[in-house]
Amino acid sequence: MDREGTAGDLAIVLHSHMPYVEGFGTYPFGEEWLFDAVIRSYLPVLEAARDLTMTVTPVLADQLEDAGAAERLRRFLVEWRIGAAEADLPQVPEECRAACEGERQRYAHALELLEAAGGDPLVPFQRAAAEGRVALAASAATHAVLPLLATAEGVRLQLETGIRSHRRRFGWDGGLWLPECAYVPGLEDELAAQGVRWFCVDQSRHAEPLEALGPVATGAGPTALPIDWEAISWLWSLGGYPSDPAHAQFAGKSLRGIRIWRVGGGAYDPDAAAAAARRQAGEFLAAAAERLRAYAESRGRRGLLVFAIDTELLGHWWSEGPIWLRSVLEGAEAAGIRLLTVPQALAEHEPVSRPLHASTWGEDKDLGTWDSPPVADLAWGARRMELRLLRAVSGGLRGERLERAARELLAAQSSDWAFLDQRKQAGDYAYQRATDHSRALLEAIDCDRPIDPRMRSLAPDLSLAPLLEP
Repeated sequence: MDREGTAGDLAIVLHSHMPYVEGFGTYPFGEEWLFDAVIRSYLPVLEAARDLTMTVTPVLADQLEDAGAAERLRRFLVEWRIGAAEADLPQVPEECRAACEGERQRYAHALELLEAAGGDPLVPFQRAAAEGRVALAASAATHAVLPLLATAEGVRLQLETGIRSHRRRFGWDGGLWLPECAYVPGLEDELAAQGVRWFCVDQSRHAEPLEALGPVATGAGPTALPIDWEAISWLWSLGGYPSDPAHAQFAGKSLRGIRIWRVGGGAYDPDAAAAAARRQAGEFLAAAAERLRAYAESRGRRGLLVFAIDTELLGHWWSEGPIWLRSVLEGAEAAGIRLLTVPQALAEHEPVSRPLHASTWGEDKDLGTWDSPPVADLAWGARRMELRLLRAVSGGLRGERLERAARELLAAQSSDWAFLDQRKQAGDYAYQRATDHSRALLEAIDCDRPIDPRMRSLAPDLSLAPLLEP
């Protein structure tokens, strides 16, 4: 699409991530999260995706690459989603049968998409990238909040392992998603050393809203792309698009787990919900075009709106999300908006020089989601484990014991455990996962025991160099 006559450019960035749950539980916490994300989000989103950027965290790809997980995914889809909907159809209230049939069709189509990929849930990402429909970006190995790590060695372990993983599976053009958009001044120096060309930040607490519509140059080289929290909040806030009364209620399920009730109460109507999602797509494009015009008028240059959200929000958390996305992609040109991948945008938008402040996209835009008093023990515990491992390395720890300990450290550093624990969304699952990995790390250092078979797929591209280099 030619830029002339358009309001500005829109770079949609979909962040695809799931903590390492393979083998660590099923219902209600564990592999079911991963499988539903594939079925309801990744497959339908990748079917529609074009002219946008997606991240695939290495820890997500580790799980999708595992043949055993893929086999269990297919069985879960056939037995616990399609089978559940079919069993529900004659039993749910009559007014809910359209909803139940809609869910059955959703899952049947997901099965078609999965089988078209040969049963491999990683293939749709690879195909979309190979076809040029999406640009893929890397991330840290297990989605650690990098500013909370204790040492430069720990940061490099996360980055080197993650980038090696991404390069092997997809190739790499230098894009990197900072987990939780967690940034502190100086981090760009380490990113530059790893070959990173761009990363996203959230500066909404520190800048005027329209300032987000221009990339920022860093002295170290990588370009920082501020995400536009104003636009993101149209979807992400409590009153955002998913809260429309017509949409499916996430928790409004049958006893077999089929979504049959709507946000506004009563039976869910798939056709009415789809119409609402299409209307909201039009509203989004109109509002985005208005912001881009306002930026161009006030700054005298073309704007770039970086709209970054979790991929899982589209389909898994918000049932109508894939319909909304498809409508946005189809309607952008008519709305006067040009869609660009991040690499395309960087080729056209000259970054400006201005200070970047420490920030995240978490609550209050700081590190509190991951290190505030309710979860500080997890943050400090992971730091102690990192220092303990480095002390063991300096004492001569090598070989399989070092590899096992390093993988357990990576698993313990995941940002998801503190996030879930603080929000009380998963019982004691997250706290137990973090402490169990710490315990396993100490066992690997102090005794010669075989690796936990549940860790078989984590970080196959592990780089120990950051721990061993002087």
